Amino acid sequence: MLAKYEALFTECFPGASHLNTDYLTWLYRDNPAGTVVGFDAWEGDALAAHYVCVPVDAVLNGNPARLLLSLNTATAPAFQGKGLFTRLADATYQHAASHGFDAIYGVANANSTPGFIRKLGFDLLTPLDAKVGIGPLPMVDDTGSLRQQALFHRLWRRDALSWRLGSPARPYQLVRSGQRIAACTATGRAGIAAWAEPMLEAPLSESLPSPPTRIHLQLGLIPETMKVKGLRWFDIPDRFRASPLNLIFKPLQSGVSAPPRDAILFGQLDFDAF
Repeated sequence: MLAKYEALFTECFPGASHLNTDYLTWLYRDNPAGTVVGFDAWEGDALAAHYVCVPVDAVLNGNPARLLLSLNTATAPAFQGKGLFTRLADATYQHAASHGFDAIYGVANANSTPGFIRKLGFDLLTPLDAKVGIGPLPMVDDTGSLRQQALFHRLWRRDALSWRLGSPARPYQLVRSGQRIAACTATGRAGIAAWAEPMLEAPLSESLPSPPTRIHLQLGLIPETMKVKGLRWFDIPDRFRASPLNLIFKPLQSGVSAPPRDAILFGQLDFDAF
């Protein structure tokens, strides 16, 4: 089956060479939070469309939550314009709700955001910040306060973190920067490393290398009350960004609500940006 998914992705996205069976095995089957949730559309033996969401352990509005990350979708050119993605998404969300998932989040670009909102009932929480800088992120060094202030963040248990760092498409390396633990990886642009500071379930005591000397790129969000002004981090102007990225959210259970925008801790590790 993974080979059929790879063939569909190759047909739909010729430049996305990382969507191969090795990557899909890692993403779809090996995730310690669970296998993907999704549906396919077929015409005979032909795979017409595919959609999956990835299970995530998180904290939502201060409470442990089982979420899904909306991620891979593709419709073969011959079957586009028939509403297959909407039908697969609806089936996925109903299945996920019946199996106890609390909500779904995703990151959508400017072109796809309106469809998620109008057709699939997502809420637009906020555009992601895009920053470049040197050293740790411009937020206070107080993990206890950060846990209280960040009402929405992915909960990185050790097994999940090890899995995420080992992505076949782009592995990350853990580093220690001052009091912070960060994960970094190459972006494909000389001298720029993707930089994320995940909320770890427990502190890491082992020795870690220092970060490479290069500019750091962060796509994400920091709770407003935890931000500090720093001379070494700068917002990237929209005109220099390929497309603004938006954090979107859809509750699946009654009583579940979207987190406030100014209390979200979010970064590259949380949505497979790099």
